[in-house]
Amino acid sequence: MTYWTTRTDVAAVELAELTSLRCVRTDYPSCIDVREGIPVYDGSTVPPATRPAQRRALMTEVGDALLNGPGIVCFAGAYRDLGVIDAVSEVFFSIIHEQDAQSATVGDHFGTPGANARVWNSLEKLARRDARLFAEYFANDVVAFASEAWLGPGYQVTTQVNLVRPGGAAQTPHRDYHLGFIDDLDTLERYPTHVHRLSAALTLQGAVAHSDVPLESGPTVFVPHSQKYLPGYLATSDPAVADVIAAAAVQVPFAKGDAVFFNPAVIHGAGTNRTTDVERLVNLLQVSSAFGRSTEAVDRLAVTTAVYPALLAAQASGAPWEALANAVAAATEGYAFPTNLDRDPPVDGLAPASQRALVLRALEQQTPADVLTEQLVAHAERRVS
Repeated sequence: MTYWTTRTDVAAVELAELTSLRCVRTDYPSCIDVREGIPVYDGSTVPPATRPAQRRALMTEVGDALLNGPGIVCFAGAYRDLGVIDAVSEVFFSIIHEQDAQSATVGDHFGTPGANARVWNSLEKLARRDARLFAEYFANDVVAFASEAWLGPGYQVTTQVNLVRPGGAAQTPHRDYHLGFIDDLDTLERYPTHVHRLSAALTLQGAVAHSDVPLESGPTVFVPHSQKYLPGYLATSDPAVADVIAAAAVQVPFAKGDAVFFNPAVIHGAGTNRTTDVERLVNLLQVSSAFGRSTEAVDRLAVTTAVYPALLAAQASGAPWEALANAVAAATEGYAFPTNLDRDPPVDGLAPASQRALVLRALEQQTPADVLTEQLVAHAERRVS
């Protein structure tokens, strides 16, 4: 392993070798089926927390499938009470109808903004509209089980509704958060190899089917075993890799109440809805490691507004840009997330501007301090739920 992973490491033949691997039921003895190389478990038989030894044993099996196996696991009947699913769906549809009435473009990741419907932060919106229903919905043990199996305790759940209407086009095949949300290859190459490995350990991707999802409605397209391909974050735009992805991609249908969880480094994307009458409603889960946040809460707005006049003065005195950028990095919040995607949507890219990006741009343009302060306050207000 070299310390840096670059575009020169991309080799389609290596990805093809990985994706040629096959999964059989004997690899995962607790599963009830293997569909398109993906182990399927019975959601009703997940051992409860009151049976810790059995629960941990199944966590080991599921975690191994996510890490060393196909990278994807399904749970049939993860939600047994479909009345809860339907009630939550009604809340989501009411939000979607409100957004449509306002002609709001809410943005999308790896898809055309506005083509389908998104409800960002559906977790908080559900809680605000119906706390009781929220408690019932997130009491689900399969979600808790899978999250802890991959991330350990203290994980952080976020959810986003995706409604794909008839004719809705497929997403671009991609990896997911964190490094998967960086679309500039030069930037990706600045992250050492161990960070390319680490990124997937910080998040678990998942989805709960709020409607039946037949194949023709375009369930998620997965490339099993692709999470093991180290240069994968740099590879999805390579034409030869695209051919491998197309050849290895699989889809499985879901019934309402089923759930799927996958390693965020698995190459995937929503499929095309080829029906004329099926609205595919799925609640996407993005569960983050407890270690994805720093130990201290810093008022970055206060720090930045205090420091910026000094940075302007240093710039006027001829300070090197690199020195200014280092100071900005120490003062500001450099990550675009978490944010309120309703008010701060990724309409022009995969992520909205970070506080750091705003400050660097202000320095480049020599924006007066009072003007930048107004911009930063507005930026902070957009990010609050």
